[in-house]
Amino acid sequence: MREMRRNDRQMTKTEAEEVLQNGEYGVLAVFGDEGYPYTVPLSYAYENGAIYFHSAMEGHKIDGVRAHSKVSFSVVGDTEVLPGKFSTNFESVIAFGQAVELEGEEKLVALMALIRKYSPDFLEKGEKYANHSGKDTIVVKIAIDHMTGKARR
Repeated sequence: MREMRRNDRQMTKTEAEEVLQNGEYGVLAVFGDEGYPYTVPLSYAYENGAIYFHSAMEGHKIDGVRAHSKVSFSVVGDTEVLPGKFSTNFESVIAFGQAVELEGEEKLVALMALIRKYSPDFLEKGEKYANHSGKDTIVVKIAIDHMTGKARR
């Protein structure tokens, strides 16, 4: 993997994980049709050093994951435009990893991670929903091979 060009702005692993933990959404990049990259913003959860997201049973995103398991995933945390300085304060993370579809108990655990993140006040209802509707959704785990975080604060 390439070294970060502006390593003076490189985050620690702990800081990068915090951005992943707190991010509202991320952008998944896969190999797309006809050699074009395909990126899609999506909801995700970060737990135990992995990124989890769900998908419909078919579509461009899941076709890309199935065709080539190597993906990248980026999250932008806090930003602040500095007009008078012609610059921006920011924090961002890029992760590279292998995407795999989950089954069984691991799939349910990942769905519950998403529910805890986005619907923490509805855990019981969310668990029932995941148990009932989980068969109609695909859940993907990105096992991170390499990750960098960058910030200007």
